[in-house]
Amino acid sequence: MFSLEGRTAVVTGALGLIGREHCRALAEAGASVIATDLDAEACASFAEELSAESGRRCMGMAADITDPVSVRALFDAAVEAFGRVHILVNNAAINDMVEDPVTALEASRFENYPIDLWRRCLDVNVTGAFICSQVFGAHMAEQGGGSIINIASTYGMVAPDQSLYRNEDGTQTFYKSAVYPTAKGAIINFTRFLASYWGAAGVRVNTLSPGGVQNGQDRHFVENYSRRTPLGEMARPTDYRGGIVFLAGDASRYMTGANLVVDGGWTAW
Repeated sequence: MFSLEGRTAVVTGALGLIGREHCRALAEAGASVIATDLDAEACASFAEELSAESGRRCMGMAADITDPVSVRALFDAAVEAFGRVHILVNNAAINDMVEDPVTALEASRFENYPIDLWRRCLDVNVTGAFICSQVFGAHMAEQGGGSIINIASTYGMVAPDQSLYRNEDGTQTFYKSAVYPTAKGAIINFTRFLASYWGAAGVRVNTLSPGGVQNGQDRHFVENYSRRTPLGEMARPTDYRGGIVFLAGDASRYMTGANLVVDGGWTAW
């Protein structure tokens, strides 16, 4: 039930920390994977690595998911190479990047948050998923089935805990902005819309909501986050592999419109 043999999967944001693991999990389960991100050379290199690791035929291709023409070109290339797409993982997203620690605190306050950053995040995180689902989902509906997996976040369900972003002396480093939880909350309900819209066509649409992943954060942050989580630790990048394979294949055959939360219990209290 967990085999993806003979299926083709498209993963957006494939060069990110978790995106790479999504691709590896799908390929190891038997799928041919099309890894897409903004950097064409890096996508091609990663696809070669993926093929060597898994023994599957994989392809890397650059695409701008906010551009319908670019997404259509990605779709055409996928169909030309593999004939059909069975799985779409809408993983691409941008998060707040605190470039200048001197100005981060004031710039990240809700009262000061730049409208251009708000619009850019919504464009990538929400509109990008809309465009990809529109193009690839319509194809799945015509073919009589498929699985779309939208990647959200715990912050799509609960508000950010701003205390996590304080230094050991109690001073605030920066504030988590409103745009990321707004975008991820939208993704969860977008999933429900698509699930009800395409259910009769055999297209299943589910959300995977991950918790925080340890990736070189400072000790104080990791300790604070871990205390906030019943399992007492942050996730490893590989901790979402099982969820992706489960949602992609027949093991979740009777599941659609759902939000699979894999967060170490973060949202349990």
